Amino acid sequence: MLIIPAIDLQQGKCVRLTQGRKEATTIYDADPIKVAEGFENDGARMLHVVDLDGAFGEANGRNREVIRDLVHAITIPVQFGGGLRGAKDVEQAISLGLARVVIGTLAVESPDLLAEIVRQFGAEHVAVGIDARNGQVVTRGWETEEQLTALTLAQRVAAAGVERIIYTDIQRDGTLTGINLDQTCMIAETSGLKITASGGVASLEDLKRLVAVSQCGIDSVIIGKTLYERRFNLRDAIAVIRNC
Repeated sequence: MLIIPAIDLQQGKCVRLTQGRKEATTIYDADPIKVAEGFENDGARMLHVVDLDGAFGEANGRNREVIRDLVHAITIPVQFGGGLRGAKDVEQAISLGLARVVIGTLAVESPDLLAEIVRQFGAEHVAVGIDARNGQVVTRGWETEEQLTALTLAQRVAAAGVERIIYTDIQRDGTLTGINLDQTCMIAETSGLKITASGGVASLEDLKRLVAVSQCGIDSVIIGKTLYERRFNLRDAIAVIRNC
């Protein structure tokens, strides 16, 4: 089980949202690069970065500058999402040195383009983020609810050649109430893909419970707010996973 710490960028700063609501923002650090270096020093083997301004459709070149500098400041791979609405966006992101891009809205609105992007850049470099509320897909910075279930979308992206889904129950995200294990496992079993769980980790016990059901196809987990709130540190989390 790979633990992936998260950095969410808003106007160049490291923040966290509660349930994806941009009006519920907490700024944790003005220097995301120092945060990233700290995660690497604590043993992280991958970093998850989101351009929240891009996800909400708001242009902010500062975030992209931060991402470029961040990629060069650390040696571990970085996966990135937020506002990638077309092939050009994906190409520009990968050119920054990112190991993997995470596509969300585009996967819902342009499934043929998603398949083309996977063919062009390789499945190892493209993941799909499925974000859901009550099992229904939400897009465009979690502000639009689609008439599409997460399970159906999981099957569609599998057919498009995608190999990894990052699944987030947005009602759990930033709430420190635990991961929705049942739904996450259902996504894994329905799609047959590798799954990164996201949203709600609050304790080391949550990680143990995740490992206990990981045979369904969950091989990694993104952790954000609980680290910033110092509920536990990354070194302890890695040790718990290693000993499970």
